[in-house]
Amino acid sequence: MTGREDSTIDELLDIINKLKVRHVPIMANGKAIGIVSDRDLRVASALSAREKFLVKASDLMTPDPITFQENTSIEDVILKMSEKKIGSVLISDKEGELRGIFTVTDALDILLEILRGKQ
Repeated sequence: MTGREDSTIDELLDIINKLKVRHVPIMANGKAIGIVSDRDLRVASALSAREKFLVKASDLMTPDPITFQENTSIEDVILKMSEKKIGSVLISDKEGELRGIFTVTDALDILLEILRGKQ
């Protein structure tokens, strides 16, 4: 599930709560143009009701999210995340369609699998 540039704080929070995720891609014309995190939304939730009504996803999102094709090596993805100090990247297919989000938690799960395999 994704958001739009004009999605409200409450709409984005609803997506995060329903799907139990921490990031929502923001889409326009079939392309990911930004990403909003649960942290962005927690900060925005402190606004007054009137201010919250005025704030849209386009005001909160990190624009131009880093995106990798789904055939990119995990090592390359994790290296870029580490270099940029970011918690998530978008994953697309070769046509540019959004396929999912890869997060630090996903990277830790892979590390755990590797460590357990070496024991």
